[in-house]
Amino acid sequence: MIEEEIVHIDGHPEKLVVFLHGYLDSATALDRRLAPLLDNLSNVAVHIPQAPETCEILENKRQWYSMHRFDPDDARRFVPSLQECVAIYDSMGLGLNKAFSYLNPYIQTCLLDYGLEAKDLYLCGFSQGAMLAIYTALMQEEEIGGCISFSGIITPYTFLNKHAITKPDMLLIHGEADNLVRFEAQSFTQKQLSKIGCNVQTYIVPEGQHRVSEDGLLQAVSFIQQRATKKLAI
Repeated sequence: MIEEEIVHIDGHPEKLVVFLHGYLDSATALDRRLAPLLDNLSNVAVHIPQAPETCEILENKRQWYSMHRFDPDDARRFVPSLQECVAIYDSMGLGLNKAFSYLNPYIQTCLLDYGLEAKDLYLCGFSQGAMLAIYTALMQEEEIGGCISFSGIITPYTFLNKHAITKPDMLLIHGEADNLVRFEAQSFTQKQLSKIGCNVQTYIVPEGQHRVSEDGLLQAVSFIQQRATKKLAI
C-alpha cells in the first residue's frame, strides 16, 4: 500500500500527473528534479508517490519491485546484445504485476478525489518507475491521457503484446549515453508499443546520461499540454 507521497497543486486541477521515481531512488529525490515540469503546468495536481518497498541495496532508498530477484548479477547492464537484455527485463512480470496491484488503487483514489476521469490522467516515470508507468498505462480499464517514459523500457513485452487493455499516447525520452538502461531500449519500446496500437513519440537527449533532464521535462510539458488542449476541444 502506498502511504507516502509528495503533492503539488496548481489552481483547480483539470489533470492529474502521477510521476514514479526509479529504483534506488525516492519521492523526495525525484521531487528536487521536477521544477521545469512543475513551473510550466497550470491547473494540475502532480503526485509523486513513494514506493512502499525498502530498496534491497540501500535501506534509505526505495524500489517498486526487486531487480535482484530477476537479475541477481545485474547482467542486463552488461550482456552484449539488446535481445539478451530484453529477455532479462521480460522475466520481471511478477514484479510489475505486484507493483501494479498497489499502484493502481492509489491512482484510482487520486482521480476520484479530484473528480477527474481516466482521460485526465498522465502517467510519468523514470527508469524502473518508467517501466511501471508503461505497464500501468497499458493495463487501465479506460484509456488515459498519456504516458511519458524517462529512461525506461517496455516490460514484460511478451505479456503486454497479448494482454494490453488500452493503447494510450506515449512519449519515450532517453539519453543517447545512458549507461544503465541502454539507449537501444527506446527504439525497441517504440516498436512494441506501435504494435499494440499506441501513438508513440520519442525524444533523444543529446549525450544524455541516466537521469531526468530539463529538456526532457520540457518535452513532457509540451506533450501533456497538447493532449489536454485536444481533449478539452472535443
